[in-house]
Amino acid sequence: MSGDGGGTGNTAYGRKAFRRSTAHFTDRITADGRDGWPVEAGRYRLVVSRACPWASRAVISRRLLGLEDALSLAIADPLQDDRSWRFTLDPDGRDPVLGIRYLSEAYDRRETGYPGGVSVPAIVDVPSGKLVTNDYQRITLDFATEWTALHRDGAPDLYPQALRDEIDEVTAEVYEDVNNGVYRAGFATGQEEYEAACAAVFRRLELLARRLERQRYLVGDTITEADIRLFTTLVRFDAVYHGHFKCNRWKLTENRVLWGYVRDLYQTPGFGDTVDFDHIKRHYYQVHTGINPTGVVPLGPDLSGWLTPHHREELGGRPFGDGTPPGPVRAGEEVPARGRP
Repeated sequence: MSGDGGGTGNTAYGRKAFRRSTAHFTDRITADGRDGWPVEAGRYRLVVSRACPWASRAVISRRLLGLEDALSLAIADPLQDDRSWRFTLDPDGRDPVLGIRYLSEAYDRRETGYPGGVSVPAIVDVPSGKLVTNDYQRITLDFATEWTALHRDGAPDLYPQALRDEIDEVTAEVYEDVNNGVYRAGFATGQEEYEAACAAVFRRLELLARRLERQRYLVGDTITEADIRLFTTLVRFDAVYHGHFKCNRWKLTENRVLWGYVRDLYQTPGFGDTVDFDHIKRHYYQVHTGINPTGVVPLGPDLSGWLTPHHREELGGRPFGDGTPPGPVRAGEEVPARGRP
């Protein structure tokens, strides 16, 4: 998630339609180390912002799979300056493991003078201090398939082999119309461009609601990568996309199926306990000055509904399949009270 466009990877907007560039650093951390980066406990650090939906995918996946002991976590300030994501939440404004003030320093160690945006999620090699990857589309898939030797006992299969084609198809549609669609609407600079993007968002949400009316999860009867990717947009919908990005045909709370679905996930260990509504709201409303030049952060919406009964268990399904829920949130990684319902 880069400051100019509010998303992972480079973004561009202005007189032309919003577009999201692909990740520039696409090395993979794999079991066999074929790109030069072998899976190794304690070697890497995951840098995220709790404000960013793309980074939140990695935070949720890491927690569900139990990779906390193997892969440390750095949480950036939700507000950036022109030098990129900063570690002002840490003592002395430095990440305690990497020793840097700005994520851009890890990018510079990888490629001096890199002209693109500095984005999260990012995985940094601790010994060298170099960025390894900012490939937000691939990171969570590799967590699920390449990091298996370091998964916790009872970790769910988030990308089951038999369902991968269907997961890929669903996530591609969700990405185009929902994950990225809200940004196309929010950063539109023309009426027609905005209306087309906004219409596509709600058209896809309505199709998803029909699908989820008869099944608890998007693909199969357990939580998969598809649910993680949809959740990170839905959980931000009423707080920022409805007002800030003008995706306001209706609120998520007004759609019985989607509101029940996202509450079900929010109340599932590994999802809601990673969400910081304070970081989310402050980032979008204070960083996107082109959309909200005053920087005023709204008081609402009311968050108390997130903890109300959803009754989705009536549809069956097994959240973790043959596995088990993750344990308590790791000490030091808890979401502060001001960011929770």
